[in-house]
Amino acid sequence: MVQISAKTITLAEFLQQPETKPAREYIDGQIIQKPMPQGQHSTIQGELVTAINAVTKPGNIAWAFPELRCTFGGRSIIPDVSVFRWQRLPTNDNGTIANTFNAAPDWTIEILSPEQSSTRVVSNILHCLNHGGLGGWLIDPDEQLVQVYRPDQLPASLEVENDTLTLTDLAPTLVLTVGQVFGWLRVG
Repeated sequence: MVQISAKTITLAEFLQQPETKPAREYIDGQIIQKPMPQGQHSTIQGELVTAINAVTKPGNIAWAFPELRCTFGGRSIIPDVSVFRWQRLPTNDNGTIANTFNAAPDWTIEILSPEQSSTRVVSNILHCLNHGGLGGWLIDPDEQLVQVYRPDQLPASLEVENDTLTLTDLAPTLVLTVGQVFGWLRVG
């Protein structure tokens, strides 16, 4: 991530600015530019959203969103995948999904891009956990490992093909392996 400005602005001022591509986040009074997703990042992101929603949406358990702005706890961040329990989905008066999400995701998934700071990404996952999130994954395609973050637990680093990834508190029937996740990157 590249810092845009050394000038401190308020969250309200940041939210008044137009959206950009790639997206920008607001952290500690600063605007941080996210890197443009590349092939491996986009592949894993798309497959994860599809896999999660295939298990969670039919039973109204949870909904996974790609690149969703979440504003809470003095930050406005855009996790690569945000998963919200069904009962926490913000809706409009007519029952449609709201445009504004002013809460931490229940599960935050970040996919590390080559030029991205892992500490900045982990900081966002921890921020979500500190504001009610149930867990998070940091997926590193270069290292072919996934770090799992849970409240009040040390992170676990999974890098063996058969290591399993679950959304324990959201969708216990969703089980992926590290090998499956990185297998999505193979062509053919």
